[in-house]
Amino acid sequence: MNNKHTNRGFTILLAALVSSIVLALGISVFELAQKSIFLSGMGRDSQYAFYTADTAAECALYWDIRYNYFGTTPPPEVVSPEPQCDGQSLTVSGRQAAPPYTMSFQFQPGGYCAQVTVTKNALTPKTVIHADGFSVSCANLGSSRSLQRSVELRY
Repeated sequence: MNNKHTNRGFTILLAALVSSIVLALGISVFELAQKSIFLSGMGRDSQYAFYTADTAAECALYWDIRYNYFGTTPPPEVVSPEPQCDGQSLTVSGRQAAPPYTMSFQFQPGGYCAQVTVTKNALTPKTVIHADGFSVSCANLGSSRSLQRSVELRY
């Protein structure tokens, strides 16, 4: 009879030990899955920001190469209607009478913010287009969830 009384606590101790190990494994798997989801979301947002910057740079390149829109005076064939990118009119600021000067505009391709600066210079490279793409809309640029990617074209 003494053997039966000495083994009573062993079963509870073994059950508590197994439960603790299973709980620790479950928590670690959950934390790994949570980090993976966060990293994949950051990768997705980074792609959105890069493609937004690329779209904005290509838009500025098109209007500069095709119509010389970023010259000292806008060409008459694009003054009316205004130049557009992604169906949105471009409002360009900073046009000056002679280089060097920097013009800029902002628009939202696909709902994501893009900020573009076009620098004209008399030296080589004569034109630098710098486009910043963000993973959020222009209204939410100050948020902690926004990612920025940049594209720069020189010619």
